[in-house]
Amino acid sequence: MKINKTNIVNIILIVIFVIALIVAMVTFGKNLNILINSPDKFRQWIHSFGKLGIIVFIGVQILQVVVFVIPGEVVQIAGGYLFGTFLGTLYSVIGITIGSLICFLIARVLGYNFVRSIVSEENLEKFDYIINNPKGEVILFLLFFIPGMPKDALSYIAGITPVKFYNFFIITLFARLPGIFFSAYIGANLGNKNYFMAGVVAIIAVLLFLIGVYKKDLIMEKFKKF
Repeated sequence: MKINKTNIVNIILIVIFVIALIVAMVTFGKNLNILINSPDKFRQWIHSFGKLGIIVFIGVQILQVVVFVIPGEVVQIAGGYLFGTFLGTLYSVIGITIGSLICFLIARVLGYNFVRSIVSEENLEKFDYIINNPKGEVILFLLFFIPGMPKDALSYIAGITPVKFYNFFIITLFARLPGIFFSAYIGANLGNKNYFMAGVVAIIAVLLFLIGVYKKDLIMEKFKKF
């Protein structure tokens, strides 16, 4: 196989990307585990950084999007638990938007083969119709808006579509905002020990999420005819 300059640059970028992920996971991996198992300890860890705790939380949110191992809702709920509904939403939006744009740019630079190596074949097949769809921006917005869709993986897939960077920024910022707000609201009520309200909103969120998960094939079939 002939190796040209583009292939060499792509290989170097992939190696840098992998090394950066390894360093990030080694640095924050233990604390991400605390996030799931002990919210109070995670809050203590964030607050141990003082004013820099906000930056650390945003960094965790960025890492969650780029790696997409931990469900995003967990970190978003933690944001509300730590900072309240408004600030939790704000910090999560900042982190998720930055993380999504990083995913988009990585995919745009490294191309389809790289995306195929990190996104499941199933997701690629399900969303391949948006890659060259002239209405891809509208469809992307709706997919990001609907609960239960694999939004972090979609950020990588979006990078190999004709969607422009600025348009994707607008899409990911506004389409994901309602879901982030509700997650932060749940976390804030948990932090305030208002378990009834947190439970009510959580039940609604879970029902919407399950509808999105179990109806996503039907929804995507509708989008293919859009």
